[in-house]
Amino acid sequence: MTLSRARGLGAVTVVAIAAGLLTAPAASAVPGTAVTDPKALPAPGFAATGLHTDACDDSTAPGWLGVANPVLAVAATSPQVRFKLWDDSTPAHDKIVDSTADVTAGAAKLATSALADGHSYTWQAWPEYSPGSGKPAPACHFKVDLTAPALSVSSTDFPASGSGATPAKYAGENGVFTLTGTDAASGVACYQYTLNGTLGVGWDCGSGHTVKAGADGTAQLTLKPKDWGTNVLTVQAMDNAGNVGQPATYTFYAPWDSRPKPAVAGDVDGDGVPDILVPDAQGNLQVISANASDTTPSSTVPAVLAPLHAGWQDDQVVHRGWAPVHAPGDDLLVHPKGNPRALYAYANGHQGDFGNGYPTLIDKPSQCADAGGTWIDCPQGYAADWSASTQLVALGNDEPHEWPFLVSVENGDLWLYSAALRDYGLAQQLTTGGAWAGYDLIAPGKDASGAFQLWARERATGALHAYRIPKAVGGPFDFSALADPSANVVATGFTTAAYPTLGSSGDGDGDGKPDLWAVTANRHLVTFSGWTAPKDLGALH
Repeated sequence: MTLSRARGLGAVTVVAIAAGLLTAPAASAVPGTAVTDPKALPAPGFAATGLHTDACDDSTAPGWLGVANPVLAVAATSPQVRFKLWDDSTPAHDKIVDSTADVTAGAAKLATSALADGHSYTWQAWPEYSPGSGKPAPACHFKVDLTAPALSVSSTDFPASGSGATPAKYAGENGVFTLTGTDAASGVACYQYTLNGTLGVGWDCGSGHTVKAGADGTAQLTLKPKDWGTNVLTVQAMDNAGNVGQPATYTFYAPWDSRPKPAVAGDVDGDGVPDILVPDAQGNLQVISANASDTTPSSTVPAVLAPLHAGWQDDQVVHRGWAPVHAPGDDLLVHPKGNPRALYAYANGHQGDFGNGYPTLIDKPSQCADAGGTWIDCPQGYAADWSASTQLVALGNDEPHEWPFLVSVENGDLWLYSAALRDYGLAQQLTTGGAWAGYDLIAPGKDASGAFQLWARERATGALHAYRIPKAVGGPFDFSALADPSANVVATGFTTAAYPTLGSSGDGDGDGKPDLWAVTANRHLVTFSGWTAPKDLGALH
């Protein structure tokens, strides 16, 4: 589509960008010349979605630019290119650029300045000195937004300090904060936030600790202040043109919660609800409530605290219980891929804070028993360290306030490790024959009767199996259900392609029965009621 406009504005500065020697254009037409690949630099787009488009057709919505002097660029085979730019926001669609630029190395560029805030523009380029034979580029479109967004923060759960309102929530509880942004042109795209910390630089709407804005520019942010007393929430808004506003600080008071909290196995942050632990893209360990409505973590454990100080992404982290000397809230047991001989214990200092001390090494037991609990000599090939453990899950604990029983897959067989006061004292071989090599273990905790459960996903078929491990009154646990891993199919469709990661943190929805959770191939977190009714919580950070 070739455009023409009748009127130009002389006040706009136009600069031709060229390199090399300037040569006089040819005086006659150059048949077959053309300009292609039109683009504005930087690329127009929408920060909320990350989509960039030059809108070189009549149906694509024009993207936004946050600069007043974009560069117009094309690929060209002619000696020169003529650029024209129209302001579509003026009544006559004023032509404000009509200039040529030399072609260098197959490209021509033209920089404009003084484009108006909030206006829409159309531009097009032609081969110069080839009238009637040169093929123009299609007309392209963009909008300009030069004003940063503004924002305010409010909360009825944790009112602003000095407002005189009484907080409705306590430290250690989730509170909802409403972020309200205004932007005259492109609209608020997203917010970056930090609680008692420092905002990042160079962020975008896909970065960690961001939340997307709705169509009205507002967003609901759910956060849990861990510490009682004065807290500071700092928020920054970005509009769709990429303009970032000044940070806004919201100071509030979180009162001490003196009410006793239930001790729940699987709970890391002390709120009485089991938690899902998954690493983020930067290697930090995210703590996400099993009853969450999205993937916003209640807290994160920094990557540097991992056993090898290089992130948690390659470590197997299990939890369902705590040592007697620690406060209620799961300790972590970590088997690092980079050092498979070791098993580390991380003490839960306070509501998911694992940075107050150094992890301790857990020795592997040197005493063995068979599935019935009879003491035996450890079999030949029994590893003295944890290097033979290809999987590790925490069944739960038999008594309150103790470390959980561990189940390990070693050479295709199951082993149970029973906890002593500060260590694991007994290795119990549960199966022989190596039949468990093709299964992913899942530890959902206890059922309503108090019996341990073990679930397993058959990797070859996606079938889910469930095994019950009851305990006789005053007697040992009965592990006979684990003799045949192919028994007790309860569901299908849990393939490794659909759900590369499959786990359980216990009863997430509060119905008295344990639930599955999964991470999909595109890193979405999905929770289930039992193993049905999948709910996609969105993309993980």
